[in-house]
Amino acid sequence: MALGKTDIAKRIAKELKDGYFVNLGIGIPTLVANYIPEGIEVEFQSENGVLGMGPFPFEGDEDADIINAGKQTITTLPGASFFDSATSFAMIRGQHVDLTILGAMEVAENGDIANWKIPGKMVKGMGGAMDLVASAENIIVAMMHTNKKGESKLLKQCSLPLTGVGCVKKIVTNLAVLEVTEKGFKLLERAPGVSVEDIQNATEGTLIIEGEIPEMIVD
Repeated sequence: MALGKTDIAKRIAKELKDGYFVNLGIGIPTLVANYIPEGIEVEFQSENGVLGMGPFPFEGDEDADIINAGKQTITTLPGASFFDSATSFAMIRGQHVDLTILGAMEVAENGDIANWKIPGKMVKGMGGAMDLVASAENIIVAMMHTNKKGESKLLKQCSLPLTGVGCVKKIVTNLAVLEVTEKGFKLLERAPGVSVEDIQNATEGTLIIEGEIPEMIVD
């Protein structure tokens, strides 16, 4: 059974380590803040100038002045701070962020990522994605394995304008957990009820399968 967006976020949350500074991109990544594993503390950063983001607010508790980079209302934790974009991007470009979690339209088997523009469609701008992928050493992508037409989003080569080159380290989709290696996408885990063959059929890029592939543990 393919995972939903919440389950993808829960699985990625297992990658968090105590003391990490983490940037959450727009979309599925923002959900990760709701599922921090017990016993660890992390600081979530948003490039619009927030450090110390908490989970999403309950309905009725929203504060329209406290938002993330995707303009969603958020909560903040004790000790949180707010600052200008210059300071925010100094943190990013200075490599003070330990983990970056991004959404993507396409990822290539060599780790290239396309997540900012579809030709012919109007966009407000590239946002902070290009700074993040150029500066971060640990990038995890949260995405659906295929698009709405059922076509693979894990490709031999990206067809959309690139955001970054050779930068993605790991991908968590609704079907699998994969590591980007020199030889292609290495299959690490499969979603509950999803077969290796299902993942193979949904992956255009080179898929490396070694031994028995365990099921993903979400909860």
